Amino acid sequence: MAKRLSDRIVIQQGDLTEMDVDAIVNAANNELILGAGVAGAIRRQGGPAIQRECDAIGSIPVGYAAITSGGSLKARFVIHAASMEAGGPTTAQSLRGSTLHSLRLAAERKLKTIAFPAIGTGIAGFPMDECAEIVLRLAAAHLQGETSLQKIYFVLFDEAARKIFEKEWTKVQGELAASAKA
Repeated sequence: MAKRLSDRIVIQQGDLTEMDVDAIVNAANNELILGAGVAGAIRRQGGPAIQRECDAIGSIPVGYAAITSGGSLKARFVIHAASMEAGGPTTAQSLRGSTLHSLRLAAERKLKTIAFPAIGTGIAGFPMDECAEIVLRLAAAHLQGETSLQKIYFVLFDEAARKIFEKEWTKVQGELAASAKA
């Protein structure tokens, strides 16, 4: 098992729906309707079973998350991080809540690997750099506590997003190292 934090958080460019991990995270709305963006890609690749499971769960509060099977995806599960109301914006508070809840759901199910997109940065309009800072700090804190998770991936759609996440991760690691020495 990778022990260093820098080995346990992986930032890469690619297709989230192709990840062979225990769970991928959907940038969801609170109605759990798989519409466009990441959710649409998950619906297309994972098949109708995922939306049926979402329909059975129904609406969840903004800032929470729900879990379904992965349908036809390589991932066994999809964790739906509701960072926005349907058609609404993502806020820093809703991003924090839905990310924390996603990490908790993964740990409760003893999952070892999870892959996140840049939640809320598409149709919900949240700034990419703020998203990266928030989710990377939360992931690092989670991995420093009691958890089954061994690796957290951040799978970004394009090079620009990947570079922003890499830049923020360098800053977060520097701050963590400085606070460890203090």
